Amino acid sequence: MAAMLGLAQLVVVVVALVPDGSAPWGAARLLSASGYALWLALAVSVLLCVSRRPLSALPVRLGALAAVALAAVVAALAAAIVHGLFASVGEAEAWPGFWRFVGGSSGVVTLITTLALRYFYVIDGWQAQVGASARAEADALQARIRPHFLFNSMNMIASLLRRDPEVAERAVLDLSDLFRAALGAGEGNSSLQEEVHLAERYLAIEQLRLGERLQVLWERSEPLPWTLAMPRLVLQPLLENAVLHGISRLPQGGRIEIGLAATADRLLLRVRNPSLPPQADGPHGAGHAQRSIGHRLVYAFGPRARMTCGWNGGYYACEIELPLD
Repeated sequence: MAAMLGLAQLVVVVVALVPDGSAPWGAARLLSASGYALWLALAVSVLLCVSRRPLSALPVRLGALAAVALAAVVAALAAAIVHGLFASVGEAEAWPGFWRFVGGSSGVVTLITTLALRYFYVIDGWQAQVGASARAEADALQARIRPHFLFNSMNMIASLLRRDPEVAERAVLDLSDLFRAALGAGEGNSSLQEEVHLAERYLAIEQLRLGERLQVLWERSEPLPWTLAMPRLVLQPLLENAVLHGISRLPQGGRIEIGLAATADRLLLRVRNPSLPPQADGPHGAGHAQRSIGHRLVYAFGPRARMTCGWNGGYYACEIELPLD
């Protein structure tokens, strides 16, 4: 509806600016033309919204033609009524002839409706493509839980079975949670609580493997929007990058810091870890994962979602800001 009203007002402005040799448009003429155009566009928009279901049931081309024809008929009837009302009060002389006024109004509305439907069609196709791309990126991203991570984890669990079966059992459950989330990465949404739970399971496995070389510090500033819907596998890949490209490359290891805080309208999430300087092959060697996460966050939350990553003074940090309203 907003698009139809915007196009209608744009047509009025264009007509007012076109040099046709007539007297310049004054404020009164511009206001009356804008009021008529917006009223006409609103009437057509409401009728199309009411008729959306039966029109959607038709094939795409037939439904589009039916919608345009319906808009043209409604515009013609409305224009005829308006012209007749002004003729009844003796002001018809200031207006174009009946058929020119009705035909012109119907033709302009037909053009606007065609442009609006084409715009909606392109936008719907673009959104479907972006959604498919986001799902494909999620599927590709979960595949980054690399085979060597699975093999290392299974070897570590096997070594624990005899000396500490309880720890081995917990590691198996953590690994099961991790791969269950990976298998459903492209299906539906997760929540902040689920993302944190998955990250804890992942870090628990890596701490068993790396021992004292990996330390973890969680900084949570309550209250937090634990039920906030968000794409799956947002936090865990950042932690995997921190371990793979940061901690595991340092002989002495280091500490990963995960911060979560919320303001009145934003969720702030931060992952920071010691790291060697970034390699020439990409930012921190993890550019693909970060771009994928950033694209999926923008798709889920819109342009107000922001993700920034960078290396500074021996540390690498990724910060995410998500709107809460």
